[in-house]
Amino acid sequence: MSERTVVAVVGPTATGKSDLGVDLALALGAAEVVNADAYQLYRGMDVGTAKLTAPERRGVPHHQLDVLDPAQDASVAVYQREARADLAALDARGCRAIVVGGSGLYVRSLLDRMDFPPTDAGVRARIEARAESEGPRPLHDELTRLDPVAAAGILPGNTKRIVRALEVIEITGGLFSSHLPVAEHLRPTVQIGLDSPRDELDARVEARVERMWEQGLLDEVRALDAAGMGRTARRAVGYAEALEHLAGRLTAAEAREATAAATRRLTRKQMGWFGRDARTVWLPAGAPDLLERALDVVARADAGTLDVPRTGEPTRRSLGS
Repeated sequence: MSERTVVAVVGPTATGKSDLGVDLALALGAAEVVNADAYQLYRGMDVGTAKLTAPERRGVPHHQLDVLDPAQDASVAVYQREARADLAALDARGCRAIVVGGSGLYVRSLLDRMDFPPTDAGVRARIEARAESEGPRPLHDELTRLDPVAAAGILPGNTKRIVRALEVIEITGGLFSSHLPVAEHLRPTVQIGLDSPRDELDARVEARVERMWEQGLLDEVRALDAAGMGRTARRAVGYAEALEHLAGRLTAAEAREATAAATRRLTRKQMGWFGRDARTVWLPAGAPDLLERALDVVARADAGTLDVPRTGEPTRRSLGS
C-alpha cells in the first residue's frame, strides 16, 4: 500500500492548529491526528498546553497525547521512534496522518531526515571535566581540527554542544556534522503553516493566558507539583511561572504577565523556525474560509500540482537524546 500524503499543521502557539487538525481529519475522512507538541505528551498538563478535551476532539483519534508522566524528561529520539511507528500503523490501516504541533524539533524529527547518534555517559563526563578545567575554547579548537563543518556552526562558548560534538566523534569515529538534520521529508508531506499579524497574535496570546488562569492553571500546577514534576515539565511556559507564584516569588499578576511575555517570545521563535522552511504553505489563521483553503492545499498536494520546494533550509540544531 502506498503512503498517503501526511498533512502537517504547524506554526506559532495560539493560532488554532489543534482545531484545524480536527477539522481536516473530519473533512478528509480516514484521518487521525499525531501530536507534535512537546508538552502535550504529558499526562495532566492540559490547561497550560491548551490540549483539546475529549469532546473537542470530536471523535478523531489522537496519538502521542498523554504518553509521559510529568516526572519523566521528554526525549526527542524516543518521540521520533514512537511517532514514526504511529505513522506506519496509520499507513497500514489506510489512514492519513494529520501531524499537529508547534514544537519545531519534534516536527522535524518526525518528518525529516534526522538521526540521533549514540551517547556514552563516561565519554561525556570525561569531556565535560576537560571543559571545566580547560574552558570551552581549547575544546572548540579541537573540534575545528576534527570537524570544521560542525565547529563552524557552534559558538566557541557553547560548551554543551561542543562536548556533544566531541562525544559523538569519539564514539562513532565519524563526523558530528554528518548527523546534522536535513530538511527533506522522508515521506510525501504537505506543511500548512498558520500565520497571524504580530498584533493579532499578541492579542491571541493574551486571551489564551487569561483563559488558562480562568480554567484553573494554578490548581493543575499545584497538583502536578505535589505528584512530582521533572525538569522538562517544570520549564514549560505557564507552568514555570505558575510554580514561581506558588513558591511566593511572583504575585499572581506578575506570573500572568511573565507567562504572556514568555509565550510571545515562544511565538517569535516558532515563526523563526517554521518561517525559514520554504516548504511551508502559509495560511491566515483568522480566515473565515481557513478549512476550505487548507483542503485546497491538501488536494493540490495529493494531485502533485502544489508548487513548493521538496526540501527546505538545513536545520542547524543540537542533537540530543
